[in-house]
Amino acid sequence: MFTKRDGNDFTVIVAYVDDLLISGSNRFIISHIKSQLHQAFTIKDLGDLKFFLGIEVHRTSEGILLNQRKYILDLLRDTKMENFKFSPFSLPKGLKLSTLVGGLLAEIYRRLIGKLLYLNMTRPDISYSVHQLSQFLSAPRAPHFAAALHVLKYLKVSLNTGLFYNSNIDFQLQAYSDADWGTCAYSGKSLTGYCVFLGQSLISWKTKKQKVTSKSSTEAEYRSMSQTTSELV
Repeated sequence: MFTKRDGNDFTVIVAYVDDLLISGSNRFIISHIKSQLHQAFTIKDLGDLKFFLGIEVHRTSEGILLNQRKYILDLLRDTKMENFKFSPFSLPKGLKLSTLVGGLLAEIYRRLIGKLLYLNMTRPDISYSVHQLSQFLSAPRAPHFAAALHVLKYLKVSLNTGLFYNSNIDFQLQAYSDADWGTCAYSGKSLTGYCVFLGQSLISWKTKKQKVTSKSSTEAEYRSMSQTTSELV
């Protein structure tokens, strides 16, 4: 990613192999950059952004919606889950996964979790589920894979869900945090969860295991607040 600031104008270019995504606050500067790139490399201008790296961009007068509908459909087809029943939740309630129960799996599980991690870019609603499942990448077992397929059943019923960025934004930062005290069955560590909004638009989120074991729910909550504040700063 390349950025350029010229007075109050800001321009950004995201490059992936030979694909470029150009955006900024001044259309004349963007046009000048595209003209220079065309002189140097002969580029093809595809117009307004609609699709980039598996992310679909839908524009209206109210704002921009980012989702990965096609990516999910491809994922369901690759795993042969198109005709399975859907689930209203990303993980079964009260699910307890073990590192000892079930036959060992390897690449098939790791590939699926890797794809779910990429999908998490526009689907914060599966952040917790993917975090839980990614803990078993070193020695995945059959129950872990079944839980990952359950996430796909949830995605099937929520294809059009994504991130909406309103065109009328107040630029006020707001953050929310929470902690799930001592939920890890093997370390006794707590989970931190937070989300950060700019106006009504979600711009940052994370589910992460805390580095130390908290002795109380209050301590776990304070650690979660501390991590969220660091993200804000």
